[in-house]
Amino acid sequence: MLRRVFEIFIEASNLFVENERELVLSKVSERCLCGSFMLILRKILDDTEFNNYFTDVEYNRNEGRVKTIIDEDFEILDITCDLIVHSRGSMIGQDNLLAIEMKKDYHSTVEKTKDKKRLKALTKPISEVTVISNTGFPINVCGYILGVYYEISVPQREIFIEYYVNGNVVSNYTKQI
Repeated sequence: MLRRVFEIFIEASNLFVENERELVLSKVSERCLCGSFMLILRKILDDTEFNNYFTDVEYNRNEGRVKTIIDEDFEILDITCDLIVHSRGSMIGQDNLLAIEMKKDYHSTVEKTKDKKRLKALTKPISEVTVISNTGFPINVCGYILGVYYEISVPQREIFIEYYVNGNVVSNYTKQI
């Protein structure tokens, strides 16, 4: 499943850079860029085995409560992820597929580090979470198949992409815009 989610992300990223280059270089907000990326991702998902999953920007609910994660210091933190692909709780077997945190390069190291820590927590396997709700889902969100840190540098005309699987960074690269 990881390979398939990865392929879908790569296709969406390539189309985003190809079709939205002017938007990316126009210095619009990250929220605007995430919305555009979401539409591309949604269209790709429609033609896959994941067509019953949702793409949401800044989704922050888990069973009606504000989404929380357990960070690496075992603190419970409220979160809102920039862009996610999930079943909105309809598929207990694999609710969460893809989490993307998008950042412009001019943000502080502290802000970038927060996004990366969030991706580590979101991709942590469910087996590492000890509290499961009565619906069978973890109370603190985790179990995303793939996490992606997506940092855009307009001056450099490049995107730095870092992949997270099972709570760890597994690879990264830089793509030209």
